[in-house]
Amino acid sequence: MSPGLKSIISGFIIVFIIIFIQSAYGDNSISTLENKFDLITNDNSSDQNHTLKTEILSDKEEDPVASASEEDIYDLKVLIHDYDSNDLAVRAVERHINTFTNRLRDRFSLWLSRAGMYIDTMKEILVKNGLPKELVFLPLIESGFNTNAYSRSRAVGPWQFIASTAKKYGLTINWWIDERRDPVKSTEAAARYLKDLYDMFNSWHLAMAAYNAGEGKVLRALRKTRADDHWTLLQKKRYLKRETREYVPKFVAASLIALEPEKYGFEDIEYHQPVEFSEVEIESPVDLEVIARAAETDIQTIRLLNPELKRWCTPPDQATYRIRIPADKKEIFIQNLLSIPKEERYTVKIHIVKRGETIAGIAKKYKIPESVIYALNPEIKEHALKPDIEIKLPPDGFKPDPDDLKKKRRSYRRKTPSA
Repeated sequence: MSPGLKSIISGFIIVFIIIFIQSAYGDNSISTLENKFDLITNDNSSDQNHTLKTEILSDKEEDPVASASEEDIYDLKVLIHDYDSNDLAVRAVERHINTFTNRLRDRFSLWLSRAGMYIDTMKEILVKNGLPKELVFLPLIESGFNTNAYSRSRAVGPWQFIASTAKKYGLTINWWIDERRDPVKSTEAAARYLKDLYDMFNSWHLAMAAYNAGEGKVLRALRKTRADDHWTLLQKKRYLKRETREYVPKFVAASLIALEPEKYGFEDIEYHQPVEFSEVEIESPVDLEVIARAAETDIQTIRLLNPELKRWCTPPDQATYRIRIPADKKEIFIQNLLSIPKEERYTVKIHIVKRGETIAGIAKKYKIPESVIYALNPEIKEHALKPDIEIKLPPDGFKPDPDDLKKKRRSYRRKTPSA
């Protein structure tokens, strides 16, 4: 066959493939998806400095979801009930319902009861951002509405953000705070991320699958299988991990139970009361124990209201910090805090370096990770450690964060020679 004829035939084949893909996918054609993938993976700097400015969260006179416009509320059947036309999907959903109502019954009951603390606020945020309010059930399968949830892949908080995605959508993560744990700020970020995923795939099921696995993996699976919906991908076992294939059926099962718990035998759920708080801007740093004393409450309540705070105090690297306190304690808190001298509001232990001491040796002596010492003393360098200088250490009773321990283990592995 002549080269010219080969070129003509190749051209016809390419045109045919393009026409086939466009006709099969419409707006969700591979080229469209790839263009949207490029948009979603670009940095969105306008979201990086997002700051919440809620003064008081208290009882609402009207249901914020019920008062939203019709355009803000999606049809429940589109989001949850459209699985019933696919036998494989029906079996997958029924399998998860069986798991939640039997083997994981006690755990799922805990998740449902804990949802009462945050679900109304989260639902309001989702609707405000134009998302289906039923997406509020995603934290059921992500974290069980646990603000301190920490996965093996180092995803954190009720919406289980990994660090890179969290930072992209405006959440701050450092040694002092982790906004992934904050139920309000993380929901704002999750709403923006899910909205971007829906704009990319034009399908909530595919958007949720991408939320679990990453948009790149779902895009590649669609390209390789020529599928245009999630239930078709469910049958293609080799292209997505089982966790991702089962993610939407698990969400559907959890949502169905959450919407009608009595129907599935959950008749004794005692829902936790919604979290209510006031916010007060204070000079930072201040020990949480001092804040609790000034608010005339206990430190557990302060930690519950401020789950983003990882340490014993508000961040010393911020001149001011908006602290959450019980909703009815604002005036007495301000009055009590002003009566406490500034030098008594923040606690650190001081260690005087002796000749020959190292950071590693000091960390071992006080049973804390080296990373903690470096975080408290950013000006310190190992090779510049001189006698008689002062090093700040955490106060007695300090407990390392899971990330501190992770960093310590990674540091150890790097120092261990390979076999």
